[in-house]
Amino acid sequence: MITHVVLFRTRPDLSIDDRNALVESFSRALAEIPSIRRSRVGRRVTHGRGYEQLMREDYQYVALLDFDDIAGLYAYLEHPAHRELAERFFSAFETALMYDYTIDE
Repeated sequence: MITHVVLFRTRPDLSIDDRNALVESFSRALAEIPSIRRSRVGRRVTHGRGYEQLMREDYQYVALLDFDDIAGLYAYLEHPAHRELAERFFSAFETALMYDYTIDE
């Protein structure tokens, strides 16, 4: 399995309309791109552990997308619904990291 990991913090001046458009683009990508096997989105939780103080950046959100293989990831990245999502995403975030991992269950 390949997991596409996106950590991000939205721009503080991002309008409600732009947030909603980003969510709609993400929902459309999930519905239209068949190679996505599973998706999860979450908001960061802090609970006072020391390692939280070691982080250089505070990424508010994470998106995790699972694919069967690298071909599925490429199909996602090249899909028109992803292109729309990427356009909205790149204009919405203040800072972000994107990584892809092979995951063994």
